[in-house]
Amino acid sequence: MNHLPLIIKREYLTKVKNKSFIIMTFLSPIIMIALISVVSYLSQLNKDKVRVISILDESGLVQDAFTSTEHVTYHKLQNLSLEEARALVVEASSYGLLHIEKVSGLNSISKHIKFYSEESPSPSVIVNLEKIIQAELTTKNRKKLGIDVDQLAKSKIGITIVQENFEGKKTSKEEGWVNLAFGVLIGYLLLMFIVIYGNMIMRSVIEEKTSRIIEVIISSVKPMQLMLGKIIGTSMAGVTQFIIWSILLSLLLLIVPMFLGIDVSAMNTPQQQLLEQSMNRSSGNLDMQGIFIAIQNLPLLNLIIAFILFFIGGYLLYSSLYAAIGAAVDSETDTQQFMPAIIIPLVLAFYVGAFTVVEDPHGTVSTIFSFVPFTSPIVMLMRIPFGVPLWQQLVSLLILIATFIGAVWFAAKIYRVGILMYGKKPSYKELIKWIKY
Repeated sequence: MNHLPLIIKREYLTKVKNKSFIIMTFLSPIIMIALISVVSYLSQLNKDKVRVISILDESGLVQDAFTSTEHVTYHKLQNLSLEEARALVVEASSYGLLHIEKVSGLNSISKHIKFYSEESPSPSVIVNLEKIIQAELTTKNRKKLGIDVDQLAKSKIGITIVQENFEGKKTSKEEGWVNLAFGVLIGYLLLMFIVIYGNMIMRSVIEEKTSRIIEVIISSVKPMQLMLGKIIGTSMAGVTQFIIWSILLSLLLLIVPMFLGIDVSAMNTPQQQLLEQSMNRSSGNLDMQGIFIAIQNLPLLNLIIAFILFFIGGYLLYSSLYAAIGAAVDSETDTQQFMPAIIIPLVLAFYVGAFTVVEDPHGTVSTIFSFVPFTSPIVMLMRIPFGVPLWQQLVSLLILIATFIGAVWFAAKIYRVGILMYGKKPSYKELIKWIKY
């Protein structure tokens, strides 16, 4: 008799009716939104803070370049020594003191600029000060060299290269960043899903094994059916929880900011601004039109279908290994010796995808890892936004399915022996012996 549907139903209902599962299903989105709200609120407070920076320019070259803004007030000091200026700034509890020493020429001034503060200044403040000084001194230096600054500014020609493939499809320079963002998001979701619910399967096997209830179950159910039932049932419970999280997070993200009057966009911190500046320097100015074109060019249908197939294949592959580990040990502590065999390929896949695929999505490294079954669910999903031939996706998927079948056979062998083994911590050598039984 086929007991698989009954086992799946039992595993699913056991998980979704568990008190901790129910509590965390509804509590986790609330905690996440609370954290986002707190960070946004604190960022908003930090954004509303006005910094007072005193300027002591003994050279007289740049003091007129500083104009106060909504968040920074520049206080220009004159006819004071450095010690007097420092004492004045400390007494006034100002944010800091920018001191420019008297120098003989423009070219030597860079080594005679210091910023004094009680605490470490924000990197964004220093970057902004450097930008202002550099712009002012560059203008002065050009005038000194007899260069007409106005004519120089007019002589600049902006260039935006229109990108188009040989089939006439428009692309943009922002496409790489958008593709990377989608790929990393998908890869991260798969990685977290495997780790969270794979561990859930492993703990379930360990609990039943240590409670000896497995001895009763195994008398009427084949080990293979029991293992598959656990994997599929727990997977369905995980998908249910994931769907509920998505719905609750979407609703809370709409309701909570309006109710509390919190601007989530206030989370655009100085650190994020520095990151954006770094991206702009490395890839040119990103514009919304280019991002929109990049999103339009995403193979969404391909991504959705591939995500479902590779997500299921990757999860089932690793879940069978988690179940085998759970059957081989007596406690969760004993699983640590086997966990690197699962975690290392997952982490490797994520880093290969994040750092190699974006630079060379069709290169040797990216292509090879997108066919290796233990890394392909993540790497291939990261490659697809860049355009992967259908035959490569199908071959990768077939290899993944074949490996999953082999992993199920391998895991079932260990599961069949391991679920009835107690009191001995197995080694890799022992597991190989169990496969031969």
